[in-house]
Amino acid sequence: MKRHFTATAFVVHEGKTLLLWHRKLQQWMPPGGHLLPDEDPAAGALREVREETGVVAELLSLTPTLPFDYPQQLPAPYTILIEDSPGPDDPHQHIDLIYFCRPRDGEAAQPPPDEETLTWVTEEQLQRNEALPLASCGLDIAVPDDVRALALVAIRVERETGGS
Repeated sequence: MKRHFTATAFVVHEGKTLLLWHRKLQQWMPPGGHLLPDEDPAAGALREVREETGVVAELLSLTPTLPFDYPQQLPAPYTILIEDSPGPDDPHQHIDLIYFCRPRDGEAAQPPPDEETLTWVTEEQLQRNEALPLASCGLDIAVPDDVRALALVAIRVERETGGS
């Protein structure tokens, strides 16, 4: 089976994480997608956040940077997942590098008000496994277990690191 490299970023701010409604997969997810040719995964994760949410973000530091300038060090992801990507024409798997980030200082931490497919979800909503409303179909839809678990970790990391 073919595999593609992808990068995903949980955007966290003040005890919330930003999720979007993925129309193709019909579920709530963090921003993310395929890496561009020659793009490193950290840059790809931040690009996907900006493209899909409009938020300019920076990665949360999860590992120390070693004291040398060369070779370049890339931020490590929190984890790496292998996910099936169904499709009648091109079923494949994603090797998905998972990052945590926050809105850059001075950047708006709110999605556009008219955008129903973006929502800030609180830690409490995630802990209660609360379904999120999707107005266009009049339904409340649960957050997938893997997304919920990683979102809770991202919120905890932001709180413990002070977002730095």
